[in-house]
Amino acid sequence: MRSLRWLRVPFVITYAFLYLPIVVLVVLSFNASSSPFSWGGFSTRWYSVLAGDADVLRGLGNTLVVAVGATALSVVLGTLLAVGLQRHSRSGLLDAFALAPAIMPDIVLGIGLLAFFSLVSVTLGLHSVLLAHVVFGIAFVAAVVKARMSQVDSSLEEASRDLGAGAVSTFLRITVPSIMPAIIAGGLLVFTLSLDEFVIAFFTDGPTTPTLPIVIYSMVRFGVTPEINALASLLMLVSFTAVLAAQRITRLTDSV
Repeated sequence: MRSLRWLRVPFVITYAFLYLPIVVLVVLSFNASSSPFSWGGFSTRWYSVLAGDADVLRGLGNTLVVAVGATALSVVLGTLLAVGLQRHSRSGLLDAFALAPAIMPDIVLGIGLLAFFSLVSVTLGLHSVLLAHVVFGIAFVAAVVKARMSQVDSSLEEASRDLGAGAVSTFLRITVPSIMPAIIAGGLLVFTLSLDEFVIAFFTDGPTTPTLPIVIYSMVRFGVTPEINALASLLMLVSFTAVLAAQRITRLTDSV
């Protein structure tokens, strides 16, 4: 048993490596000093400064518009895609193509979307960022919902059709309720990814409608300030909450 205790050492080191910088970031966001690297006492002044920053608020508004819109469209289209792949297709090639945007490097996807928008003469702005986020959002929702559908008994849908219900009625009354936890979990994941996505937004956004990650990038170029630490802490809190909620819903789905 003593030898097994040594296995905890790499475990602790790994977690410290991953989360210690985040802890330092959160602590320094409450720093009273104007220097982001030296402690000057506890204060919430930078959160107050953040609330009055017009550029940050405008970027936050743009980000929320994109995140909410991308989540709504991704949930609808991703769910329909998952149903089609699971119930009406057994092609591994189609599965690979449908889920490819979820694993494709962001820079490749961003450059490809920028080239496509230029080819079809689409003006860049929030609408182009929204469409870009829907591209990878659909893949994430489809992956989560498809995994859930593989555990759902298809005989319930067949029984509904045998009793006279149409395809749409069966989908809305039988299929959707049985996969609803997975739909919610997929939506939360897309919202989290869209909220802090930078690379794709950087390539597909216009100059007058920056999202919050782009605003943060422009601020960091002139140096890290406690205001940026406070903003990063708030974004991290929202992301962690959404991810934990998605994991919780997924576990509930697996236990049903």
